[in-house]
Formats: sequence, structure tokens, C-alpha cells
Amino acid sequence: MQERHDAPLAHLTTFRLGGPATRLVTATTDAEVIEVVREADATGTPLLVIGGGSNLVIGDKGFEGTALVIATKGFELTGTHLELAAGEVWTDAVARTVDAGRAGVECLAGIPGSAGATPIQNVGAYGQEVSSTITEVIAYDRRTGATVTLTNDDCAFSYRHSRFKEDPARYVVLRVHFDLEDADGLSAPIKYAETARALGVEPGDRVPLTDARATVLKLRAGKGMVLDPDDHDTWSAGSFFTNPILTAAQFAEFHARVKHRLGDDAEPPAYPAGDGHTKTSAAWLIDKAGFTKGYGTGPARISTKHTLALTNRGDATTEDLLTLAREVVAGVQDTFGITLVNEPVTVGVSL
Repeated sequence: MQERHDAPLAHLTTFRLGGPATRLVTATTDAEVIEVVREADATGTPLLVIGGGSNLVIGDKGFEGTALVIATKGFELTGTHLELAAGEVWTDAVARTVDAGRAGVECLAGIPGSAGATPIQNVGAYGQEVSSTITEVIAYDRRTGATVTLTNDDCAFSYRHSRFKEDPARYVVLRVHFDLEDADGLSAPIKYAETARALGVEPGDRVPLTDARATVLKLRAGKGMVLDPDDHDTWSAGSFFTNPILTAAQFAEFHARVKHRLGDDAEPPAYPAGDGHTKTSAAWLIDKAGFTKGYGTGPARISTKHTLALTNRGDATTEDLLTLAREVVAGVQDTFGITLVNEPVTVGVSL
């Protein structure tokens, strides 16, 4: 277990932003993770848990407390059952499942971050979410001081949400179990229209696992969503805002605004979201509100490849990023009456 004091945190995030932590500890075993968490709780020390840092916005003043980097390792695939330690690099784990001929997470290739973060956010992309393959999560319960096993139902998954995100101070994920599929080297049915078009198939078709993964990586790279230290479009948290889910009444009001603002022929993206709700596109809202690719003149700007990503062009501060985010939120609210919600977790700051 490594320990440092007054330690920089920016390099531990994909934004490359944020001030130092009073204390930074790197844990490589579950026992070390639990030890650090228990110590922090016993002494009343604020605790920040860091995995891959791909979903964090840390304030310029940093973090007064203990920052814990979970660097545990463990990849065990038995048949179709996969167990991952929380510190495993997610995109590497996906590659290994594809190499092993197991389907279920291949369209989640290229997503930065750690395996332990995937159930917290219910990570999803290109028609797949981890909630469809996670069977259980092993976590340390800070309230009871015990290691617990939460079933898929216990995790209360929903769109980019979970029990862990609902109560962020309670659980520290240690291991995640998945039930994948052996489809003779083929992918799970392709659900996402863009992926199907890129593959030249119909939604619902299966393709070779390697083709599905390679296509998703290509699509993500074209949007600046695959980490590249030389490409400032990837100095981001990926999608900065979640896609709004609207009630029938909210969608009707939104639809009327779209017609008024953009003309009678304009139609916003609309996808069924269950229980009479409709999901629309945050990227579409941002673009149509006037915040196009590359928007901004300062050190924090919208990606030149995707309107949903806010980026650090190399010398931004967290406050620069938040100023841009607030401008986008206000513009979308004024134009369409919808308040965008940030997807990354903020530490010491807020929109």
C-alpha cells in the first residue's frame, strides 16, 4: 500500500483537472481497501474513492481528506461466469472477454475507467448496459462495517443510476460478477441502430464478437470517446450530461417548444423509456441550443468531435470547465425548458 501527502490528483482523472489531496493512498488488495475505508470512517476523515478517474470532476482546491485509489487486480472467467476486481481496467477486461469468445459486454469496449465503477453508473453504450449481465456486486458496507453481496435486484439499476449512486457514501465496490454468453464466437444481438448500420446488419442480428468490438471502438474514436493523450478531445469524462427522460406532459411541452423554435417540420429525438416516459438526446439539445462542436474560446470547450463532451484543451482549470457547463445548461434550459444533469461526479464543486 502506497501513501503520499499533499498529492496531486489531476493526473488520476481523464479531465486532468483538480487540486491535490491531503493524503493519497493506493490499495492493491481488498483487505487494504477495507483497512483505509475503516480508518477514515473511524477518524471522521473525508474519503474520496478513485477508480479510473473517468467520471470525476475535482475542484481546483483539491480534496481535504484521504483519496483512495483502488488498484486491485483480478480477472477470473469460468465458463460464462466472470469475476472482476474493482481495480481492473474496464476496456482491457472487455477485450479479454471477447478474446475468450464470451458475449454481453463487447459493445462497452473503449469505455475508460475501472470495473468497480461500472455498476455505480450502470455503464452503458451502443445498446448494452452492465445491468443486463451483472449478477452480483461484492462491496464493503460502511454503515454496517461488513462485506456484503448485493444481487442484481439489490443494485436497483436504472438509466445511468444504481443503489450505489443513490447512496454514494455507503458502499465501496470490491468485486463485480457477470453472467456472459457463449454464442459460438458471436456477439449478443445488436440493439443500437448506429452500430447495426456500421456493421451492415439489421438490429437484432449477431456478428462476430471481434467485429462488434472493433466497430464500437471505431465509432467511439470518431467521437473522441477513446482515450488518447495526444488528442485533447479525449481529455473529458465522455458524455458530460445524461439524456433527459421526460414524462408525457414534459415531453408535450418540450415538443411544442421545438416547433416554436425550430419550425413545424422539426422533430426532436424520442425513444420510449418505460412507464409513459420518453428519452430524448442531450447531444441534440446542446447542438440545437447553439452549442455546436468546438464551441468556446477558452481553455475548456466542447469537443470538436461530439457535442456531449466538454473538454480540457490542455491548460484549463476546473472552474473553466464548470463555467462552460453552466453556460450550456442555461442555454438548453432557456431554449427548450429542459435542465440537463451532469453525469460525472463532482468533488468539492457543483454546477
